[in-house]
Amino acid sequence: MSLAPRLDLRQSQSLVMTPQLQQAIKLLALSNLEIEGVIAEELERNPLLESAPGGDDAPEPATVETPVRDEPAGADELVVAGEAAGEALDVDIAAERFDDSPSDHSGLSSSAAPATGSGEAPDLDSFADTSESLADVLLAQAGAIFDEHDLFIARALIDQIDEAGYLRAAVEEVAQRLGVPPPRVAAILATIQTFEPSGVGARDLAECLAIQAREVDRYDPCMARLLDHLDLLARGDLTRLKRLCQVDDEDMADMIREVRGYDPKPGCRYGGEPPAPVIPDLSVTRTKSGWAIELNAATLPRVLVNTGYHAELSHGARDKAGKTWLAEKLASANWLVKALDQRQRTIIRVATEIVRQQEAFFLKGVAHLRPLTLRQVADAIDLHESTVSRVTSNKYLTCARGVFELKYFFTSAIAAADGGDAVSAEAVKSAIRALIAGEGDTILSDDTLVEQLNAKGFDIARRTVAKYRESMGIGSSVQRRRARALQRA
Repeated sequence: MSLAPRLDLRQSQSLVMTPQLQQAIKLLALSNLEIEGVIAEELERNPLLESAPGGDDAPEPATVETPVRDEPAGADELVVAGEAAGEALDVDIAAERFDDSPSDHSGLSSSAAPATGSGEAPDLDSFADTSESLADVLLAQAGAIFDEHDLFIARALIDQIDEAGYLRAAVEEVAQRLGVPPPRVAAILATIQTFEPSGVGARDLAECLAIQAREVDRYDPCMARLLDHLDLLARGDLTRLKRLCQVDDEDMADMIREVRGYDPKPGCRYGGEPPAPVIPDLSVTRTKSGWAIELNAATLPRVLVNTGYHAELSHGARDKAGKTWLAEKLASANWLVKALDQRQRTIIRVATEIVRQQEAFFLKGVAHLRPLTLRQVADAIDLHESTVSRVTSNKYLTCARGVFELKYFFTSAIAAADGGDAVSAEAVKSAIRALIAGEGDTILSDDTLVEQLNAKGFDIARRTVAKYRESMGIGSSVQRRRARALQRA
């Protein structure tokens, strides 16, 4: 065998992650609103792209065909289908008057377009709470009390108060940063703690409740000892609390009732950052032939390649560099349009298969949610599992039952006690929640829950019940029994 160096030519195939392929994969994981930001950047970089009204080039709505049943539909199915079996309801919706929405008090009808004639619905965001923030309320009170020097310290303290009304910085830290004596900062904080809302500026829950107790002249030695041992109150250890506070049952019940009337988060009553609304990317509606799945055209971004502008630039580009740049921009624009179209069609394919697999959920509710994995959907529509995972990330679906994230429909399987089909973990959680909600005075232990779930056909272990119960924020039987005792007290 020769060991001399030599040159060989070989042919091989490999998958190369080009920038275009990376961009297409990135677009799959983004929601419609996030796509708008990506498109805005591309419009700035590429002069051959132009925006257009969204929704016109969206894929045709997909339809999941279901067999038509001859038996009468139940009331729940009538809600989902949007149709009433039998006689039509003789109700004039336009003539009805409801006083539960802001539009009723503003003279706008919920069933008619505004008087502007634009055809648009009234802007519900205009009815949102526009009250002052907690910081604005505190600064207004501080400006009426403190002089210029103390107001500077008060502003520094107010900046450290969070939305719940608690001071999240130590007095010594603020004093060191401002270069003033800590006793002066503490005195100004004590004044801030007298501001409205009562309890603001506290450093922990006990101090917050103590401030409110002083406001109503209820902060006696017994109440002080109770607030110093809130951990015992949370555990429901009333016997030890009565011994520490040196009170009887009646006085203890009165003190607990008083504490419950206080606000543990006084700052939350003032306006903060409004929560970001969830904009669904897909809609699922019931039709006579099955289920119609379509993308949300209102948030569906659309871009076009400006061929006219490209023709003008082509006549003006005479040097090689200009022609190369123009060819790159045209290829990039065409690729983006193609990638967006492919993204929309892939989302429709995945959502259609999810609706087909989970039709019982859309008809009957969460108790009929089936166990489903990404691999099952990927195999059914001939896609890779990672592609399905990207498609279902940050995407929301709206239907007659509400708005759900696409990931919600993928749950683990729980075996059936009678050997039948496995059930979804979400269905088991719904059953656990229903059993605990209806337990009454008899608190159900986890073992009892297992027995009742087995009777309903769920083959589930005690540790699984405890795990699901904790994930839903439901306490143990001991914690629920103590909470019930506190309510009776």
